[in-house]
Amino acid sequence: MPKNTHKIALAGVATLGAAAVAFSVVPADAQTTTTADAPVAAKVAYSSEPVRDVKAGGTDQQAADNLKIQAIEAKKKAAADTAAKKKAAIAAAKRKKAAAAAAAKKAAAERKADAKAKASRSAKRAAPKRVVVKQYPNTLDGWIRESLSIMKKKGIPGSYHGLHKNIMRESSGNPQAINDWDINAINGIPSKGLLQVIPPTFKAYHVPGTSWNIYDPIANITAAANYAADRYGTIDNVNSAY
Repeated sequence: MPKNTHKIALAGVATLGAAAVAFSVVPADAQTTTTADAPVAAKVAYSSEPVRDVKAGGTDQQAADNLKIQAIEAKKKAAADTAAKKKAAIAAAKRKKAAAAAAAKKAAAERKADAKAKASRSAKRAAPKRVVVKQYPNTLDGWIRESLSIMKKKGIPGSYHGLHKNIMRESSGNPQAINDWDINAINGIPSKGLLQVIPPTFKAYHVPGTSWNIYDPIANITAAANYAADRYGTIDNVNSAY
């Protein structure tokens, strides 16, 4: 149906309604008359524009709800970020504390080791190794055995028997013995001591660590054994004047 026809129909309905109302209020004893002055129903104006207020109101409400949701989400995110930062800070503090404890432990161990090393060095300095010097009797047996000990350290060959037999032949075991009649004595260099060594030979074959006194038993034996080793291979090979 066209818009104009729709409007006319509505206007007619309205007119009929008004007429019915006017008719019903006429008194029963009055005459019914029809007059041209009957009120005319007011025309109803209808807008052709669509209704917008309801839709606009709904859109505003949805926007407000969205803002609320966004605010809640932002608050949740901020809370989560804060919690994460707090958790990270706690973890960092724990790592820092653990590292500090480890460093302190290491430093304590190093100090302990250093103190132990210092104590050990101090103990070593305070108690030097004691050198035990073997003592030999001041007899022919003691002189020969002490001389053999020195000869062994210096690499000079010889045996107890070889030394003893030559000593007994040359001086009869007298460390102060001197030959004042042979060719050496005539030449001014007499043989002296247990093994009758002349001064030039004693000086040339003197063994370091022994006395420079040609009459000293140990010095005399070791010098004579050193000379015999150079001349004959060992004192054991000497069976007569040498």
